[in-house]
Amino acid sequence: MDHSGPTAPAATAPLLAHARALWVELAGAPVRFGPTGDARIVVSPASRWCPPSWCGFVRIGDAALVTAPDRGTAARVAEATRGLPPEALVDPAYLSLPVREVLGPAALFYADGSTFLPTHEAAGVEEHADVGRFLGPLLARVDQAEAEESALTDIDSPAFCLGSGGGIVAAAGYEVWAGRAAHLSVLVAPEVRGRGLARAVASAAVAHALDAGLLAQWRARPVPSQRVARALGFRELGAQLSVRVPADQSP
Repeated sequence: MDHSGPTAPAATAPLLAHARALWVELAGAPVRFGPTGDARIVVSPASRWCPPSWCGFVRIGDAALVTAPDRGTAARVAEATRGLPPEALVDPAYLSLPVREVLGPAALFYADGSTFLPTHEAAGVEEHADVGRFLGPLLARVDQAEAEESALTDIDSPAFCLGSGGGIVAAAGYEVWAGRAAHLSVLVAPEVRGRGLARAVASAAVAHALDAGLLAQWRARPVPSQRVARALGFRELGAQLSVRVPADQSP
């Protein structure tokens, strides 16, 4: 049975609560998730959900929150999204806004000690503290967009790597968010994908994060990445979307 999404069983209740607490803290303004089907908009130019001056949309479970950079934009978003269910708020196709740029949507997966399913393949993974030295050659093997999407340059954990032929072909690590969550980053060289390497290096990174008392977060758009997350026991609890809305030009 698929336990992802808003219909997740009671066993995921702690994950849901921790995930919501994370996004509330990152909102940068007083706000909280409401009851089932609820969506709330808060003015927060300091929101850490999205680039400056953008709007951030997050659904966790069956409720959603939106951060807007100013009151005018918040009012426009409220008008454009009135009556939409939380699921639609993280789908740009449903937003009747003059959107200039979009980041996402991306599914949000979470794991803790009760859901994590480590793989024995992680036994051969090496841990490296000199992140730049070991990750540079791997990042050079993919195009710039994929390297940026992986966010490996943002990690503040060690790098967990697998090598082949004297070079690194797979790596994972995480960035600590708000002192409470480990945001996972994973990258595998194109020529060796589909061999379980992503699962191996990610398993080592997740184990390290959980040992540090952090909630493990996996944000994924590609289906293969989502499959790896599920294989490691992550539960899909929501989604995130960021959009840039042009300033209101009306007098």
